[in-house]
Amino acid sequence: MTNLATFEPRRILVCQLRQIGDVLLTTPSIRLLKERYPDATIDVFTEKKCTPVLENNPHLHKVWALNKKELPNFLAELKFYARIARENYDLVVDFQQLPRCRFVTLMSRAKVRLSYPPPWYNRLLYTHWAKPVPAYSGSYRASILAPLGITWSGQAPEIFLTEAETAWAREYLAAHGLTPGAYITLDPTHRRTTRLWPSRHYGAMIGQVHAARPDIRFLILYGPGEADMAREVLDNCPAPEACVFPDTVIGLRQMAAVQSLARLHVGNCSGPRHFAVAVSTPTLTILGATSGGWRFPSDQHEDIFEDLPCRPCNQNTCSRKDHACLETLSPERVARRILGILGSR
Repeated sequence: MTNLATFEPRRILVCQLRQIGDVLLTTPSIRLLKERYPDATIDVFTEKKCTPVLENNPHLHKVWALNKKELPNFLAELKFYARIARENYDLVVDFQQLPRCRFVTLMSRAKVRLSYPPPWYNRLLYTHWAKPVPAYSGSYRASILAPLGITWSGQAPEIFLTEAETAWAREYLAAHGLTPGAYITLDPTHRRTTRLWPSRHYGAMIGQVHAARPDIRFLILYGPGEADMAREVLDNCPAPEACVFPDTVIGLRQMAAVQSLARLHVGNCSGPRHFAVAVSTPTLTILGATSGGWRFPSDQHEDIFEDLPCRPCNQNTCSRKDHACLETLSPERVARRILGILGSR
């Protein structure tokens, strides 16, 4: 087995296929690997939809983007994995152990193949593993790197915006009548009902915040296929003039650029909260089923939830059938917290 104390990899591959937020939460580990091995080149194996997160990252050399539409059969996939393997990686870090990650790890024949403790039937695929330390999700991932002498010490997720992207955001905001620092980005959507605060609560909350702070407006964010869900917030808002509802979906990097100029980000426990952290915008996340393990440990980032005995259940369906943790979290309470944040910053 390779002695990791003297191991100096020249080429490193990081495997993290999905989801978009999870790829963003892997960027602290990418930075830590680069700091530990500054002369090494680092590549990432991920899905095509996640690649915008990694654009312009100075710690990366190449992104291997898996596009399932271009790989119509298993043979085509194997050929793609073989191309990756021909890069002769010395170190592969597999954060997921998904089947596709396992194929790439196996075919790489890297001297060091590091992951979390694998089940017995996968142990021959990996040369080293470390048990993740329960904590903030970014540090949880980074704790897998412990055998390499790497320790997470507060590194936040990163997305590297260009000047052109920030300039676009300013023009976009101006076109919608928004001023940097005078609006809140709002993420009211989620595909899981156990993480979705009701749209009528969002609408009522906006009305209460606007009544106290008419200078603050809300820019509603939504992704592909989520427009109707997001529009329900506007339909339930007594002060629609406080909201900006874009006509079209903006890209991930454009969303991050818009968030970078916001006063605050508010929303459900989903990807946009991590993008806000990555651009140093304070956040308030409304929690349902999920725990506080997704919150970046900083006073700039807060969670709010109803403290019921059944939460956090971390389930995708509500065993009670009433979604009480979300239904009973009142718009008044969330509005008070937002006004407190606005008043203190």
